Amino acid sequence: MISLIPALAFIAAIGSGLMAGLFFIFSVCIMQALSRLPPEQGIAAMNAINDVIQNPFFLSAFMGTALIGLALVIMALLSDGEGGWLLAAGGLVYAVGVLLVTIIFNVPMNDALAAAVPGQAATDLWQQRYLIDWVWWNHVRTVASIGALALFILGFARA
Repeated sequence: MISLIPALAFIAAIGSGLMAGLFFIFSVCIMQALSRLPPEQGIAAMNAINDVIQNPFFLSAFMGTALIGLALVIMALLSDGEGGWLLAAGGLVYAVGVLLVTIIFNVPMNDALAAAVPGQAATDLWQQRYLIDWVWWNHVRTVASIGALALFILGFARA
């Protein structure tokens, strides 16, 4: 079981890197571009993104990294490897800062945006909640996925 740690750490680093890139581009580019569109167009584009992102490739990287990270937490606790605590920290940072933040904050806002009836209420939701709160929580996911990536790499180097 312990011989799997380096391979799992490597895969977790790849997954965290993929998620870091995705969240980063939303934080520094995509959401700013969507905010420049008329609200109904920004909402439509974001709803389309939220629809198509739910695919096997994204879900494998997103959820697979969480599962591998949590497995690394357990394995690190059972091993005495030098990098174990770094791998455990990476798994926890990913689980809390990426997975839980997504489930608790971003997905409910995505659902609210998808359910919004076009008009002033949808525009207000978009401008006052989504472009501020959703983006802020996306920044949290960006930092967390970069942090998890760094911890997985450092742990891999010492495993």
